[in-house]
Amino acid sequence: MTGHPKAAVCVLGTGLIGGSVLRAAAAAGYDVWGFNRSEAGAKAAREDDFDVISDIEAVLRRAAREDALIVVGVPMPALDTILSDVKSFAPDCALTDVVSVKAPVAAAMRRHELAGRYVGGHPMAGTSESGWAASSPDLFQRAAWAVSVDPGVHEVAFDRVARLALDCGSVVVPVLSEEHDRAVARISHLPHMLAEALAIQGTNGGPLALGLAAGSFRDGTRVAATAPDLVRAICDPNATALLEVLEDALRVLEGARDSLRDSGTIGLLADAGHDGRVDFEDNERWAITDVRPGDQDWAARLADAGRRGGVIESL
Repeated sequence: MTGHPKAAVCVLGTGLIGGSVLRAAAAAGYDVWGFNRSEAGAKAAREDDFDVISDIEAVLRRAAREDALIVVGVPMPALDTILSDVKSFAPDCALTDVVSVKAPVAAAMRRHELAGRYVGGHPMAGTSESGWAASSPDLFQRAAWAVSVDPGVHEVAFDRVARLALDCGSVVVPVLSEEHDRAVARISHLPHMLAEALAIQGTNGGPLALGLAAGSFRDGTRVAATAPDLVRAICDPNATALLEVLEDALRVLEGARDSLRDSGTIGLLADAGHDGRVDFEDNERWAITDVRPGDQDWAARLADAGRRGGVIESL
């Protein structure tokens, strides 16, 4: 492997996120190509002048020849099949992914004996749409892109993954896989569940409720427009962490319910929720400048900095 920032990139799965990685990497000057299981999806990408085919063996053999960084962009249910192909045709390539959980992906990499060159990734960006047509080279601009720094992380592979994220327009959040999964349960996966529940309550109100619905309902249910199979693929692999935070949220709502029933007020829910929103708006990223890959204890130090809100803005 080389650490060249413009080394080749091979994207497996060219839906919304994978397709956006392919577009952004190409715009940043990378030699990039991809695979899509659906020939219709691959054809759509080719019609936009991107090198995407539905022959996984050919794509991966090229990745092996060119020492490409492989970006896995398929949902969790398809992961084992893709990794089996990677093991067969490009076992020595550096690997990353854009799946919304990290610990289960890392475990799959270990099962397929690919963990030594794997660095987890998760760009925190997206829309409720899916497929190649929804992808955009600008999707990751100023987005947080989580990059794993688990014990034993490969320094050169980390450098390649972090540089790709930076070149796609993101800032890099170094994070341990288990901590990432607990965090996204709160700020990504729980919102999907709450959006679904809110959408159900709206439609249960019939045409009058839906006709009166405006901004708060629209914004609160935006991600409920995501394809149900994709929502399950996002949430189900993080079941343990999601169950914990869901129970926490239910305790908060039950407290508001009890207050409303007993005294006619939602009580402190509004105050606590307002404070939480202010915390979000006031939260500021800060640049990590004193740790670089290869420094002594660099992975642990980056994990600590990421835990405290630090991001990598350049390498």
